[in-house]
Amino acid sequence: MTLFDSPSFANHEGVHAFFDEKTGLKAIVAVHSTARGPAVGGTRMWNYASSAEALEDVLRLSKGMSYKNAVADLEMGGGKSVIIGDSRTQKTPELFRAFGRAVDTLGGVYYAAEDVGVSVADIAEARKTTSRVLGLKDGPEASGDPSPVTAEGVYRSTLAVARRLFKQDDLTGLTIAMQGVGHVGGYLAEKLAAAGAKLVMTDVNTATLAEVAARTGAEIVAPDAIYDVKADIYAPCALGATLNPHTLDRITAKAVVGAANNQLATPEIGRILFERGVLYAPDYVVNGGGIINVAAEMNARQTKGAFDPAWVEKKLSRLIETFDEILERSAVENRPTHEIADAIAEARIAAAADEKLKQAA
Repeated sequence: MTLFDSPSFANHEGVHAFFDEKTGLKAIVAVHSTARGPAVGGTRMWNYASSAEALEDVLRLSKGMSYKNAVADLEMGGGKSVIIGDSRTQKTPELFRAFGRAVDTLGGVYYAAEDVGVSVADIAEARKTTSRVLGLKDGPEASGDPSPVTAEGVYRSTLAVARRLFKQDDLTGLTIAMQGVGHVGGYLAEKLAAAGAKLVMTDVNTATLAEVAARTGAEIVAPDAIYDVKADIYAPCALGATLNPHTLDRITAKAVVGAANNQLATPEIGRILFERGVLYAPDYVVNGGGIINVAAEMNARQTKGAFDPAWVEKKLSRLIETFDEILERSAVENRPTHEIADAIAEARIAAAADEKLKQAA
């Protein structure tokens, strides 16, 4: 299968491969859309089994960023980058400086930020060779680690689901099965526990898992056992596609609300969940807090001002209102939530593309 034949190609504007022999950098940058502005999305470092797997991941993630940025009403397009390698053993400052040089060759079409396997410190290294990175920790415009804001958005979305499904304003008495308690998941777990939820969690990083479980009073299960937990809410907070034909019949939760990207292996999985009466919170809607935080940094940079937490809060509150509107429309129109969210995103992207063409004419 060629790139253009891939079901995940989805009319990407550009896909760029980079290699640096000296540092061992192998990276792919996918730019899905710049209709609403420069493509912005995180950088994931993962030990992919093959370059084909890495390409598939970056394409899916890039399209997801276009939709995420559109639904959050940000003046940014969607893109994503992946670095092939083990983030635990193959990271070097030189590698991220090489990555920065690669991003810089795109001339501002794409801006990178943190994602799985990449830290604020890594982005700071890339910043030494390009200005086209976001999520920095130093300077008046710096937004820092976006993970806490991502977690806050998922937490507020979980409360919205609890109000709608369980008719309660907190999470007391509800069991939540969390898959992944890394950076975002760790922050989210604390918020969920404080709101009264009983947590059952898993993670491949046993040290982090034990630490988060200890401070939240959570029960630990093996990675594969998380799908069989008798829970009210399933919270996927690791990698994507955990909602798939192999796991669907094992999940008994009434709702899915998590921080992971691309939770549905295919769109058809979302419709099956809907037909079974499971409320699916569209991932790129509820986990949009982090990119809102990053967008505030870009705004500050463009206006030569300072990072504005009040702007972030306003955008995040509006995003949760949009999520509530999606849930209401799903109930009234008898349509799956992910189809409604997609329609909103696609309409906003199309309108921006049309306006861009008019201005160019």
